[in-house]
Amino acid sequence: MPRTRKLLSITNLKKYFPVAKTSVFQKNQLYVRANEDISLDIYEGETIGVVGESGCGKSTLGRVLLQLYPQTAGNTMYYGTTLAEMAPQYVEDTLRHVEKYRAKYKKAREKAQELNKKVEQIGEENADFYLLQDRNLARCEEQTCLNNLVKILGGFFAADENGQGCALILKVHQAGAQRARLAAQRADIAVEYDFQKSAEKPKGLDKLQQKLDRMDQLLAAKDKDIAALNAELNALRAKYADNAEFAKYEAMRDDGIDLARLKYKEQRGLRKDLQIIFQDPYSSLNPRFTIGQIIEEGLVTHKFFKHGSEQMRKYIVETMEKCGLQEYMLHRYPHQFSGGQRQRICIARALAVNPKFIVCDECVSALDVSIQSQIINLLQELKEKENLTYMFISHDLSVVRYISDRICVMYLGNVVELADAETIFNDPRHPYTVALLSSIPTTDPDSLDKERILLEGSIPSPIKPPSGCKFHTRCYMACEKCKRVPPELREVEPGHFLACHFPQKKMDENGNYLFELPKTEKKSNRSRQEM
Repeated sequence: MPRTRKLLSITNLKKYFPVAKTSVFQKNQLYVRANEDISLDIYEGETIGVVGESGCGKSTLGRVLLQLYPQTAGNTMYYGTTLAEMAPQYVEDTLRHVEKYRAKYKKAREKAQELNKKVEQIGEENADFYLLQDRNLARCEEQTCLNNLVKILGGFFAADENGQGCALILKVHQAGAQRARLAAQRADIAVEYDFQKSAEKPKGLDKLQQKLDRMDQLLAAKDKDIAALNAELNALRAKYADNAEFAKYEAMRDDGIDLARLKYKEQRGLRKDLQIIFQDPYSSLNPRFTIGQIIEEGLVTHKFFKHGSEQMRKYIVETMEKCGLQEYMLHRYPHQFSGGQRQRICIARALAVNPKFIVCDECVSALDVSIQSQIINLLQELKEKENLTYMFISHDLSVVRYISDRICVMYLGNVVELADAETIFNDPRHPYTVALLSSIPTTDPDSLDKERILLEGSIPSPIKPPSGCKFHTRCYMACEKCKRVPPELREVEPGHFLACHFPQKKMDENGNYLFELPKTEKKSNRSRQEM
């Protein structure tokens, strides 16, 4: 699909869950490395599928993106709104305490260099597991500290005489924060105005209208002040246009929101933009609420409507009908619905607040095949109508192929291959992707004699994964290099990213393997059926 504007950008994302120590004498802290060094861009209006075996970190990735789980390291940037519109608190904290953040970056850089030097002295293949773990975390922390400064300061990170640039950016941010507060107050007044306007006996409509007019005047004046400050800031940037260091860091300046640095209240404000559909529809619905109350909760929280409004009731009914639910179901409870209907309720709840991004966490895996197709078609239809962006997590490759524009293949917390759906199915390059595709059941007579790749053993422990390539313990193409050197995720063709030391084609145009399988793994679908 053609690339559009970025909605989310993930860089070096890590999520580690600490493991309780088994003894007071245990020195080293162990972690479940659920997500490891994930870098990924998600574009507006696309569906990105995430596939892999159970335990590979798919659901964790979706929840970390929404900050339901705090990330261990890395950056998650959201572009659905700008820094100027939201004016988060972390920007002001950074600008007021620039030297503190510079010192933090310097300390992180020195620690990363020290640990990297130790690894180089010992050798990557001989280094202790815990030393490599600490080195990787230190590297990621160094990059995160740099990003936290540069994404806000831009070129003023390197060139800023007398701190004039920082002072101007701070003024622009403070003006933006004041405007955001005014906009929030106007939204509250507008909700009350709409409620009174639709009431049988409206109260104080004239006063509310006057307040709205006054807020509009204040917002217009604040916009004028912000424009003047931005003009002054751009003039200062032009002064450093010929400075190479300034230009280098100015190119790294980012207008997105760093989700990991938001305060709890600020994250709550973004919940309407970033939604999730859980795997189990029944356990994710409050059994004490009716369907109307379940959908209403988000609308009242995010101030779309006032509780008891007739407008809200009409809106809820419209949303339900979009999702294939009838108006008479409004006052029923979750236990009175089938599995497919409950999943439609979850979709309606997510859609009601007009989100921009939805994580579909195996949202059809618990449903019958016929119901699965209905839900998938519903998601596709809603995506086109509402211009939604999905992250569709599943282990069903046929479903992912149907709904996804791009597919991300994960193994043991890492992204091993990323490309558009047709490329993944027609030209898979990673041995793990090839093995997954070979396991898809088929009734095609021409495909019955094709060999199936059987992966021996089980997924290694995410607490202490193998050195080098994590897949080498089960890979039919592994060599000595795979055991020692972890492959980087790199672009082997335009839009096709691969983390493997052997980026060559694995299949010809007819779907036949271009490599020799071990004899013990050569089994055809037909021979298995005859057995």
